[in-house]
Amino acid sequence: MQHVQNALATLGRLFDTPVPTGMTVAVIGISLAFPAALYVLADNLRTMAGSWDQTAAISLFLRYDITDAAATPLAEQLRKWPEIARVDIISRDSALNEFRALGGFEEALEQLKNNPLPIVVAIYPHAAFAAPAQLETLQNKLLRLQEADFARMDTVWLQRFQAILDLIQTGVVLLGGLLGMGVLLIVGNTIRLEILNRRIEIEIMELVGATSAFIRRPFLYAGAWYGLLGGLTAWLLVTLALILLQGSVSRLASLYRSEFPLAGLGISETLIVLSGSIALGLIGSWIAVERHLHGTEPN
Repeated sequence: MQHVQNALATLGRLFDTPVPTGMTVAVIGISLAFPAALYVLADNLRTMAGSWDQTAAISLFLRYDITDAAATPLAEQLRKWPEIARVDIISRDSALNEFRALGGFEEALEQLKNNPLPIVVAIYPHAAFAAPAQLETLQNKLLRLQEADFARMDTVWLQRFQAILDLIQTGVVLLGGLLGMGVLLIVGNTIRLEILNRRIEIEIMELVGATSAFIRRPFLYAGAWYGLLGGLTAWLLVTLALILLQGSVSRLASLYRSEFPLAGLGISETLIVLSGSIALGLIGSWIAVERHLHGTEPN
């Protein structure tokens, strides 16, 4: 009951001073929203890259004089190679229809008398042969085929994109650590001011025999409330940002004839943000109380 009373009384004390409390909570929320927003950005980009990862690793363009009948036995021969897991043939008509579906070139395509596109063989290697050096070796091997005209490796840019995502993820960790230290300082300074404002009250409590744990308890609850409210503010800011950005992202995706709904913080990520913010609030208040409580010994 004492814990419940202290928790509710501390929350009421915070709401009695809405302006200072709101400013502190806003600063904490903004500090936590930055790494959370970067995490959401990296997660959405990784989801987008996951769909791109389904493309072929190597596209082998055959000579223009190669017909569909000649491409079929070539594909069967390539499927027997130990490096290759899957082979797909993209015929001239399929390639032209796919190009026409992209939009914007209808009038130019109508002027074509013949289909100028070659047959393409999409090569999907086994995971054991997906390293850049091994893909380059496979590409050179494919180019030695009599039917081959040229080849294009489609995964180099994707690997670079994945490296950028890894860099963003590392930045999220570093930025989260720095801003977490900032939250500790904010909560610690706020609790220190609260201790100074209640210095006389604390001295009286010590005179009547209150233990350090009893005196420390409301300040710890204050830090926990600051952390919880700051975490909720960070979640709200990230959610509002995603709602505002969804319209622009949808319009951009529609230009490419696709849809891409932005994913926000899930249940597990939200719990991590809230628990982390509460932990930072508790740690910051604990440090402040331990540092200043010993200086309130009654005279």
